Amino acid sequence: MSQTQALMKTLKRELRARGITYAEVARRLQMSESSIKRLLGGESLSLARLETLCEIAGMDFSDLVRKTAEARSGITMLTQEQEREVAGDPRLLLVTVCVLNHWTVEQILQTYELSEPECIQLLARLDRLKLIELLPLNRYRVIVAKEFRWLPNGPIQRFFQSQVQPDFLDSSFSGPGEKMVFRTGMLSRGANAELMKKMDRLLEQFDELHDADTSLALDERYGSSLMVALRPWELQHFSRLRRSDREKVFPE
Repeated sequence: MSQTQALMKTLKRELRARGITYAEVARRLQMSESSIKRLLGGESLSLARLETLCEIAGMDFSDLVRKTAEARSGITMLTQEQEREVAGDPRLLLVTVCVLNHWTVEQILQTYELSEPECIQLLARLDRLKLIELLPLNRYRVIVAKEFRWLPNGPIQRFFQSQVQPDFLDSSFSGPGEKMVFRTGMLSRGANAELMKKMDRLLEQFDELHDADTSLALDERYGSSLMVALRPWELQHFSRLRRSDREKVFPE
């Protein structure tokens, strides 16, 4: 992520945290809402305009730079060994998910059958793993980078594929707040790359909304999972019928 993108991500997060909509920004700048969306995407953004946007968000440019630096500090991934430790202990994994969703210790204890000493012990392990900083009075601060991700094909991802994914997909996706869409077609390499970029932007928006909603009460938030996938792929039943001289491989 470029510095401009990082600054814009922080700015959009601060606007959402203050309940300031694109429509409100557009009104104050006397611009169209679509122009504001392009502006906050970093398109043709001057320093003077950026300072004005900071004022609307209730901060100055130095605050924006500081908050962006804070968001980018911290680890972005665990090691294989660290992920194995988390994936191998269901209670540690539970507390990890809770802290990454900014639950308080009181909320964890009220919701799950963990004793206070056990919960604090688990938090201490996360402190050792550099996911959080354990503070006095049973408080903590999440210190991973905003770009924190699990290792590709690492222990957590393999646990997801074997345990979480089947449970997640065992649904008709017809209930409230549920939706699943499957599309298949023929795409060029360029179209594939364009969709990959759109998927990255969607995931960034998911993270921004997650961050903005941490200020809401726990009762107003719901555990939500988003799975977005794209791959050059053919059903095995079809690929088995391909002639050997017609094998098709997506170039790297």
